Amino acid sequence: MSKPLEQEYEEYKKAGRIWGQVPLERISKIKLERASKKAIEEFKAIDDLTTTVSDILDSLGLRAAVAGSFMKPLQSGKTMVGTAVTVRSIPERKTPTQGYADKDFIKMSTRESYYLGEPGDVLICDFGGNLDVSNMGGQSCTVAKSMGFVGAVVNGAVRDVSTIRSLEYPVWSSGVTPITGKFRMEAVELNGPVTVHDVAVYPGDLVVADDSGVCFIPLEHVETVLAKVKSVEAEEATMRDLINSRRPLDELRPLYRKRYS
Repeated sequence: MSKPLEQEYEEYKKAGRIWGQVPLERISKIKLERASKKAIEEFKAIDDLTTTVSDILDSLGLRAAVAGSFMKPLQSGKTMVGTAVTVRSIPERKTPTQGYADKDFIKMSTRESYYLGEPGDVLICDFGGNLDVSNMGGQSCTVAKSMGFVGAVVNGAVRDVSTIRSLEYPVWSSGVTPITGKFRMEAVELNGPVTVHDVAVYPGDLVVADDSGVCFIPLEHVETVLAKVKSVEAEEATMRDLINSRRPLDELRPLYRKRYS
């Protein structure tokens, strides 16, 4: 374990930002480099956000988009942009009944991530796509919102759907369930690489999500993707104007070729 990580942990502990459910050896990173607030605000203003971003990621040779067919929003009409912080969990070996009987310490954790994170972050939970038990519920999302998190993406299930919707807290997940994750799952790594559906996600990636799905933009590509997205937006606005004014095909073809070549 690196000295800087130990020092950061002690710094956060003194500041009251360590919840204590996840031991230091299971935390891979604490301080993350993040996309600029300006870039985040510009992404938020883009219509059909994930559609355009997905095309740009394709053009860059990056496999980083997940369809809304697999990662569904709990509420339609929401757009989310923020920095990924991650938690990866595995099933507990004991049965839940035995865990309750032994009065075990609850090993699942989203709160640890909320206190280690920063306002504007998005929690990415990876429980391998398990649809039986919940990674988070209404209380977890209440804490997240109070800490300034802007939403979550869950490779697994969530519960308390009506409460989460009433909070107006954006969540994308593989499914929903009434069954608690307590004594059924444990967090084994915070801020390490995780998987969402079949896409690798790293802490610090910029997460963009809407009704069409979720995209994860590697931090080093954020500015490039943003510039390309803005260029495409301008081109598509011009094409819409030409289509609506019923311009000749000879005027449409060059724009179409430029957009999709």
